[in-house]
Amino acid sequence: MLNAAIIGLGWWGRELVSSIQGRSQLVHVTRGVTLEPELAQDFAAKMSFTLGTSYQDVLDDPSIDAVILATPHTKHREQVEAAAARGKHVFCEKPFALSVADAKAAILACRRAKVGLGVGHNRRLWPSVAAIKHLIVSGRLGTVMFAEGNYSHDILAGTPLDNWRSAPEETRAGGMTGMGIHLLDALSFTLGPMEKVSALSRSRTLPFAAGDTTQAFLTFRNGATATISTTLKTPGFVWRLAIYGSDMWAESLSETKVVTCRTKGEPETFEAPPTNHIGMNIESFARAALGEASFHIDDEGILHTVGALEAVFRSADANGAWQAIAG
Repeated sequence: MLNAAIIGLGWWGRELVSSIQGRSQLVHVTRGVTLEPELAQDFAAKMSFTLGTSYQDVLDDPSIDAVILATPHTKHREQVEAAAARGKHVFCEKPFALSVADAKAAILACRRAKVGLGVGHNRRLWPSVAAIKHLIVSGRLGTVMFAEGNYSHDILAGTPLDNWRSAPEETRAGGMTGMGIHLLDALSFTLGPMEKVSALSRSRTLPFAAGDTTQAFLTFRNGATATISTTLKTPGFVWRLAIYGSDMWAESLSETKVVTCRTKGEPETFEAPPTNHIGMNIESFARAALGEASFHIDDEGILHTVGALEAVFRSADANGAWQAIAG
């Protein structure tokens, strides 16, 4: 079993711990690092791990096999490289990096050190997305014509401007780093490599320097096209990923809800069995670290999603000019 440390104990860091602690036979969290320990004391006690404020202390601890990074995006490369240099396996939340150059450097550090690497793209393991992937691979959709996705909510609308999530270098192109990247990765997973993108990002109601609303038009190497949208200011929680084929369309509306429609048929809705998809993602990393299997996303897949995100940034900065997607 991997002895792990969680670095970053905001709301998502806690979700990561909760998905595995006492539930996994492969990985267990024994240390936590946060710059606000007073806010995490109760959680650390509940989850039975010690709390500290120093990442370096974790790196210096020979009992720690792996680190789980739930930290600001701009810190990922240096933190991954530092962990790899000390022989620690690394699970890093998305975005793995904000540029292909940083992603390549971080991956290379892990490969040179021969440590396991995992990335927090858990949407690939959502039962609804996995079901749509199966329909595509089985050929039941026929030729994929186009896709459309929307991931929007107002959960982060009230984030203080001095919070790292509000910083323009961390939240480039509105909600793309926190939300839209899930759509990019899900589309890469279901439809294959993306080719180029045209994106626009606007400030509508929120004071964030990077904007609050972003749309993108994507082309794929196989000829398909897609549109995605994300806004940081709309009521509730909106998730929608629809793939339109020549023989069937299929739509993910939540973790488990899928709607399909066949030729000359009526839309049919079904619920896929729920799973602990966050824990499954971390356990896939743990198996790779333990030498039992490969992480379910290869290096090329990790790089490609970062390449798509970076291309969205470039296009939004260029007022929608088409940008090639690397990787």
